[in-house]
Amino acid sequence: MENSKTAENNHVNLSGIISEECSFSHEVYGEGFYIFNMDVRRLSDNDDILPVTVSERLIDVTSLKKGMKVNVSGQLRSYNHYSGNKNRLILTAFAREISIEEEPFQNPNEIFLNGFVCKQPVYRTTPFGREITDLLVAVNRSYGKSDYIPCIAWGRNAKFSGGLEVGSNIELWGRIQSRTYQKRLDNDTVEERTAYEVSISKIGLIADNSAKPSES
Repeated sequence: MENSKTAENNHVNLSGIISEECSFSHEVYGEGFYIFNMDVRRLSDNDDILPVTVSERLIDVTSLKKGMKVNVSGQLRSYNHYSGNKNRLILTAFAREISIEEEPFQNPNEIFLNGFVCKQPVYRTTPFGREITDLLVAVNRSYGKSDYIPCIAWGRNAKFSGGLEVGSNIELWGRIQSRTYQKRLDNDTVEERTAYEVSISKIGLIADNSAKPSES
């Protein structure tokens, strides 16, 4: 069981439309987990296509049909996907509660994280003068694990985030966003991929916390 303290470190609420039906992902101790994509509308009328992992013990996965409205509460989790000698960080919203065809959340895409800066922040300015900082945040999970969440801060938050040190304990609020990019492979072909990250709307430093991030 997830203890309440680690569950509070990482909380996600999503409301949207199922855009791709469930497919089998993996099994742990006889419990099957399935993954589907949901389409979450932004204020700009653009969409984020976000992957959701759900247990067959939480809901009858055959009831999750393309085009249905769905609400998901849970956590944003990461795992390493090994292919050949390459390693990719995969992110998914892990459902702890799920409902279909109900009133959507007031905010259709929100996340709270309490974690630790685990890589030197990268502050930069775009050609148009916009300030951006990339962060990698380690968030403790049960059983001595951590989730590693890429985050991006803008403007004043970017300036603040760029000055953070590795090991800093921070809390942040924002939304999960998806973006497509092109990856050039070893055989010189180009593959379109989707990256997921947390777009930060609010961030703060927690002054004194001795609980360092766990190893994954």
